[in-house]
Amino acid sequence: MSATNCRAIAASILTALRNGNGSLTSHLEKYRDLPDYSLLQEISYGSCRWFFQLEQLLQPLLSKPFKAKDRNLESLLIIGLYQLKHLSTPGYAVINETVSAAQFLGKSWGKSLVNAVLRNYLRNQAELERRLEESSLVATSAHPQWIVDALFDQWPDQARQILSNNNSRPPMTLRVNLQHTTRDKVLERLSAAGIAAQAGPLCATSIYLADPCPVKDLPGFSDGQISVQDEASQLVAPLMQLNPGLTVLDACAAPGGKTCHILESERSLTSVTAIDADPRRLLRLTENLQRLGLQANTHCADAKVTEKWWNSESFDRILLDAPCSASGVIRRHPDIKLLRSPANVEALQAEQQQFLLALWPTLKSNGLLLYTTCSIFRAENELIIEAFLQSVPDAKYESIVADWGVECRYGRQLLTGAIDGPDGFFFCLLRKTLPELSP
Repeated sequence: MSATNCRAIAASILTALRNGNGSLTSHLEKYRDLPDYSLLQEISYGSCRWFFQLEQLLQPLLSKPFKAKDRNLESLLIIGLYQLKHLSTPGYAVINETVSAAQFLGKSWGKSLVNAVLRNYLRNQAELERRLEESSLVATSAHPQWIVDALFDQWPDQARQILSNNNSRPPMTLRVNLQHTTRDKVLERLSAAGIAAQAGPLCATSIYLADPCPVKDLPGFSDGQISVQDEASQLVAPLMQLNPGLTVLDACAAPGGKTCHILESERSLTSVTAIDADPRRLLRLTENLQRLGLQANTHCADAKVTEKWWNSESFDRILLDAPCSASGVIRRHPDIKLLRSPANVEALQAEQQQFLLALWPTLKSNGLLLYTTCSIFRAENELIIEAFLQSVPDAKYESIVADWGVECRYGRQLLTGAIDGPDGFFFCLLRKTLPELSP
C-alpha cells in the first residue's frame, strides 16, 4: 500500500465521519495490517483533532463550495492542510502525494485544484494564520460551536484550558497489579528497558509513560503485572469500598479495565458479574480476564433489560459506567467533535436515566452504586443524579471526600488533564437506604 493510497483512505474515513458514519476506531480497524498504518492513523486522528480549524483555513482558498458528491475531495484538502500545518513532512512531498491521492478517489479532475489550493496556502501561510488567530474560538480551538458554548457555560474558569487539553496527544497510562508487584518495581523495570515513566499523582497503581509504546515492549504486561488504563478510571475500584464476600455487578463492563481492577483490588469477593451488549467488546473483556488470570461471570446483554440476565440475587456493589457523549476523552477520540451533537446528548440523558432506574432494584439494601461517565457535561452527570434522587425515595447521595477533581452538588468531576493528567471523568456514589421498620 503506497503513501498515496494512504491519504486517499484517510480522506474517505474523514468523509464518512463528517457524514456521521462509524468512528475512527471502527474505520481504522480495517487497515491495521497496512504497511503505512502509522501514517494513516496519524493523519486521520490529526485531521479530526484540528478539523474545525482546518475547515476555516480552507474557506478563503476556495472560489466556491464543494458539491455534496465531492465532499471526499474537500476532506483530502483538509488532510493536506493538516500535514502542511501540523507535521514536519516537506511541503513538496505533501503536495505531490495529496495531488496523486485525488486519482484514487476517482477525482482526477481535482488534481489541479488540490495542487493550486495547497500551494496557495504555502505562499500565503503567514497571512492566513494571522487571520485564523483573529477569527472565532471555533476555529482557534478547533471545536464545534456547541461544545465551546457548553464548556464556557458550565466550566467558565476552566473552559480555555479544557479546549487546549482536548487538542493534546493523550498519555499512555499503566495500572500496576499490586497483587503481583509494586509500582516502584515496575518503574525500575521500565527504566531498565529504556522506557521513561513516572508515578501518577492520584492513584497508587498509576504510571504515566513519557511516550506511548506497544504493549509487547512493556516488561510485565504479558504476565499480568501491568495493564493499560487511564488514571481517572483507576479511581473507580477504590471508590467502591470493596470488602471480602461482596457480590459486584459491572453493568457496562467492556473492554474490562475496571472489571479487572475490581478483581485485582479485592481477591476475596464472592462474585463479579460483568455485562456488555457488544459481543466484540465483551470478547476483549474475556481476553483481559484470561491474561490477568481473573474470573468473572460475563453476559452479553443490555444491562437495562434485567429479565434477560438477572437471577434475582441482589448485588452489594454496582458499577454503572454509563454510555455518554465521551466529552471527557476527546483527546483520545477526536472524532467525537464530528460525531456528537446536542441531540445526541439529550438521547444519552434518557438512556442514562433508564440504566439507573433498571439497575437500582438489583442492588441490596445498604448497597452502593457508583455512577460514572467519561463526560464533563453536567447534563449527563450531576443533573442525571439530581433527577434520579427526586424520583427514587430509597436512594441517598454519598459525597466523595477527596483532594482531586471538582466537588459538584452531586458527585465529583475530573476535568480533562494535560499530557500528564487524567481523562475527564465523573463519579457519584449512591446508597440504597434500609427499609424503615414498622412501629
